[in-house]
Amino acid sequence: MTSRPPQESVSLDTLTAPQLSAVKKQLDEEVEHLSASYTQLAAAQAKFKECLRVVKTSSSSPPTTDSTTETTKKEILVPLTNSLYVKGNLAQPDRVIVDVGTGFYVEKDTKSAAEFYEAKTAELGANIKELEAIVQNKTNSLRVVEEVLRQKVLAAGAGQPQAQAA
Repeated sequence: MTSRPPQESVSLDTLTAPQLSAVKKQLDEEVEHLSASYTQLAAAQAKFKECLRVVKTSSSSPPTTDSTTETTKKEILVPLTNSLYVKGNLAQPDRVIVDVGTGFYVEKDTKSAAEFYEAKTAELGANIKELEAIVQNKTNSLRVVEEVLRQKVLAAGAGQPQAQAA
């Protein structure tokens, strides 16, 4: 990670209503972006968990032996689209192709593939927990800014009728 210069803290009470609105808008955008990132990480983790389940399931179920050719094959459903599958056979049930990211695929045995997916799932779980804490802190900061802004707007609104009466 890169180090950031230390940030100066500013008391919210010293900011004007338009400045508080700008801070609120920035915090809103940050929370929205972080929430979207959280959703993407959770989806990626779910994908890896599903891959892990498939690898473990395929390695635990017995393959079938074709008596005519004496080859061991495993029947599977091959996805053509998100909703269309066709029957297929794995020529080597103990080997799988693993997507290691950015369009690169590696052939692994099922044990190595399971270890890879377990590590990825654990790593994403840690990232999700860190992101949850950040989102919570930003949300709390947003609530504080909204409360201070509301108080300033109410104080400004209460001061106007007195100024008009004078």
